[in-house]
Amino acid sequence: MDKIKNSLILLLTATIWGVAFVAQSAGMEYVGGFTFNCIRSIIGGIVLIPCVFWLRKRKSKEQGTLLFVEVDVNQCSFWERNRTLLCGGVCCGVVLCVASNLQQQGIKYTSVGKAGFITALYIVLVPVISFFMRKKVGKLVWIGMLFAVAGLYFLCINETLTVGQGDLLVLACAAVFAVHILVIDYFAPKVDCVAMSCIQFITCGILSGIPMLLFETVSMEQLMGAAGPILYAGVMSCGVAYTLQIIGQKNMNPTVASMILSLESVISVLAGLVLLHQKLSGRELLGCVLMFVAVILSQIPQKKDRNDD
Repeated sequence: MDKIKNSLILLLTATIWGVAFVAQSAGMEYVGGFTFNCIRSIIGGIVLIPCVFWLRKRKSKEQGTLLFVEVDVNQCSFWERNRTLLCGGVCCGVVLCVASNLQQQGIKYTSVGKAGFITALYIVLVPVISFFMRKKVGKLVWIGMLFAVAGLYFLCINETLTVGQGDLLVLACAAVFAVHILVIDYFAPKVDCVAMSCIQFITCGILSGIPMLLFETVSMEQLMGAAGPILYAGVMSCGVAYTLQIIGQKNMNPTVASMILSLESVISVLAGLVLLHQKLSGRELLGCVLMFVAVILSQIPQKKDRNDD
């Protein structure tokens, strides 16, 4: 019963993230991409602050320990832990800033559904990038990569064999998101993940604010018009969905969890169709199907070779 409940929570998470593509597209009608990402990221970071304390308090109760423990300053363990947390949060925030702004600019020139599926390519790219870091990659991942390339062809390349500007920007965003996952993978075992996410959102917001002030004009009228999409992307996509992901993944098979979360790309197409009346051609739908097959293949666990240690 708990697994069914957790699966439904993860499905809700994927739904929130899928609909967020619509919010991002709608917000661009009122404010620039850097403005949207700056404000929504800072809101997301602020929303996560109480989550950090709640989860720490809950953990301390489960373990029967104090929330704040005295630490010998001479050992520097307290400062070392915080230094790693800050470093991880800032590094993740820098990469997230690049990825999210590439995505936000790309959404201006492509449909919500296409953006959702192209972004999902990061799931396939992560193990491929890992291969160049001398990590073993299974056969299914390489097969999935072939499906992904075929899917991108039908999804992005038109009859004149050209690729749209928006598709290229979102494709670059997927590659940077793959790097983002690897950076998280490096720091996550060493720090409090929710606290690191809080720092990364605030870092992303501050960095996005620099080009916002340099290149975009912001007025109160524009901010009021984009208030709904910004609040949804900040509160729901960053704060609520991230917390739901943590709760839903507890005691869940990671492969099953990632497959449910990958439905985000399918939901983005449905949300674009229902809320924005954006339709995909038959060629683009075929590309979506091939991309989704690639994502699923890349997440299927494989048996270890007998010769492996």
